[in-house]
Amino acid sequence: MNPLDESGSPLQEERRYRYRWARFSSWLDCVCVVTFDLELGQAIELVYPPDVKLTEKEKTSICYLSFPDSYSGCLGDTQFSFRLRQSVGRRATTLREDDYDRDAPVTLQRETSHFIGYVYFRQVRDASVKRGYFQKSLVLLSRLPYTHLFHSLLQIITPEFFEKLEPCLEAVCNEIDQWPSPVPGLTLNLPVMGVVLQVRIPSKADKPGGSPVRHALKENFLPAPTLLPSITDLDLFKCFQSVLVHLQMLWELTLLGEPVVVMAPSPTVSSETVLALVSSISPLKFCCDFRPYFTIHDNEFREYTTRTQAPPNVVLGVTNPFFIKTFQNWPHVVRLGEIRMAGDLPKQVKVKKLSKLKTLDTKPGIYTAYKTFLHKDKALIKRLLKGIQRKRPSEVQSAILRRHLLELTQSFIIPLERYMASLMPLQRSVTPWKTPPQIRPFSQDEFMSTLDHTGPQLTSVLKGDWMGLYRKFFRCPNFDGWYRQRHREMSQKLESLHLEVISDADLLGWTRDKSEVETVDLILKLREKLIKARRQQLQVRDGVLEKLEVFIKSVIWSLPRDLQRVLHHPETCSGSSTTPRPAAGPPPPRDLQRVLHHPETCSGSSTTPRPAAGPPPPRDLQRVLHHPETCSGSSTTQRPAAGPPPPRDLQRVLHPPETCSGSSTTPRPAAGPPPPRDLQRVLHPPETCSGSSTTPRPAAGPPPPRDLQRVLHHPETCSGSSTTPRPEHHQ
Repeated sequence: MNPLDESGSPLQEERRYRYRWARFSSWLDCVCVVTFDLELGQAIELVYPPDVKLTEKEKTSICYLSFPDSYSGCLGDTQFSFRLRQSVGRRATTLREDDYDRDAPVTLQRETSHFIGYVYFRQVRDASVKRGYFQKSLVLLSRLPYTHLFHSLLQIITPEFFEKLEPCLEAVCNEIDQWPSPVPGLTLNLPVMGVVLQVRIPSKADKPGGSPVRHALKENFLPAPTLLPSITDLDLFKCFQSVLVHLQMLWELTLLGEPVVVMAPSPTVSSETVLALVSSISPLKFCCDFRPYFTIHDNEFREYTTRTQAPPNVVLGVTNPFFIKTFQNWPHVVRLGEIRMAGDLPKQVKVKKLSKLKTLDTKPGIYTAYKTFLHKDKALIKRLLKGIQRKRPSEVQSAILRRHLLELTQSFIIPLERYMASLMPLQRSVTPWKTPPQIRPFSQDEFMSTLDHTGPQLTSVLKGDWMGLYRKFFRCPNFDGWYRQRHREMSQKLESLHLEVISDADLLGWTRDKSEVETVDLILKLREKLIKARRQQLQVRDGVLEKLEVFIKSVIWSLPRDLQRVLHHPETCSGSSTTPRPAAGPPPPRDLQRVLHHPETCSGSSTTPRPAAGPPPPRDLQRVLHHPETCSGSSTTQRPAAGPPPPRDLQRVLHPPETCSGSSTTPRPAAGPPPPRDLQRVLHPPETCSGSSTTPRPAAGPPPPRDLQRVLHHPETCSGSSTTPRPEHHQ
């Protein structure tokens, strides 16, 4: 039994919470306070808003991931991030989130199956506490990868929170609930605790690596807003300064989705290094799993450390030296230590053999047998090291690094983009009278043949085995994710072009010499396309969808009235019944579905015989309706042997009238209550329902089921061999 599907479950509670905290939930899922209890260990002290329901599994993981590992010995304030898998069956994305993901860069889209936790941990000496230390974490739980923004937010609210606790947290959450929702391309002012953070949400339309144009906002804030240049960017130079000479190797390992373990001295270094690796292949999305901070208490610990199968495609950040022994079978381990200086330069770690990764005091280094496909960029390394000697600001060093990695990734991905565009059908092949042409399949051999003339050597100075790198890339999850994304975008583009071509065609002229069946088929297909276009929010010219809606309405009015009724108001089509079907409730009956899919079969003015689709009525009911005299005990007609006798109340109702009024010599069966009134009303002429009584026909009760109407109106449809004429129907 899934606890998320029950009434009052976290899923139900989450829906109510998202309605109550609509703006807050567009930024954060919740805020958690985790403390250390002497009896329980780490425990969640508070979750805000209180409407949020986390599963026990999620709570346990948050508790362990919100505290540095015991080996880290972090005193003072520590900030880091973690990534946590959600419980199964949580929720689907909302329309607002779909809008955001459509316009945001792929690297900044919302997480669909994970939470991202942003932690501010404080550990200070406190004599009033038995343990001797005050230990508490404030955690922001979100699905947005806004690392820089949320850590900046924590730096503002946490110092005051540790003094005022829950009242402070409640005030902050209410302020966040007043923020505008994140919209890609907009610059937003976000006030919190007397500070205004001004941020710009990146858009898919932004030029990669460029400086987006900022639009000054008209609000007058006092004090002036604090400008955040980026909501995501990390200090890449700080993360990579001890591995600069091996930057090319780390980029290739991330691009190929190789299993990598980063062993760091603290959760801060661990999480920042993992996030820096993942962002190094931007604008390509990292489609493998990654955990900026991972502990032995994590739910996936057994899954990731098993030795019975190859390590999964995941990048893990750990701090516990215990993992050195656990991950001995992993192919790539990056062991980081405290930054040491060799003169004016940070000491660079060396590449070492995996066999040396055995002891707990393993020295810093990159333990791998991997051989890079491309050569190092010695000019970049020299430039960065010279920048250290000249005391160039870390922000400038990071900008140089980010620019280099962006150009390297673009040089790799541009040939793929160019070849993928060649698989798109020509626009002139899209016609209004045929389904859109298919996108040609991706051929690795054909792509490889294009590299001699349009390969990465046109935009990159790096030499090496580019073809070998591409061949290995084709086998990794990053290629699969990239291809699926591009194929989906191209398919939507084809659908948009097809809709535009259809709207430009003379559809009314086409329908003049076509049969009703062909016209109705066109209407149904166009309706399906419009629904799909709105659901997927296809980008089409202004007025295209409205023009097609007008065409559908005009064609429907030119059809016969019975078809108009079916196409305009399908819920009112009910055969011979004049009672309109209510809009709410379960899906329509099968015969109504048949009418909507094949309007020509709808009885009414149509001369097409009604099909016999659907199961026949029960055999005892067939026998009663075709040969009612076989139900009377005094009849000399032999009762058929097949099937059990019908219920007594049904026998009594279906007998000749004299058996219902008590004047017959045949004894009336006494067992059982009288039949339902609606069944009396339908199956009997008025005079047979009450014997000699003058009581008027009861008006209560809904009409009988449709299949029973069909049987009573057309009994000949129930038994092909029966010659019994259709009985006259009395209202």
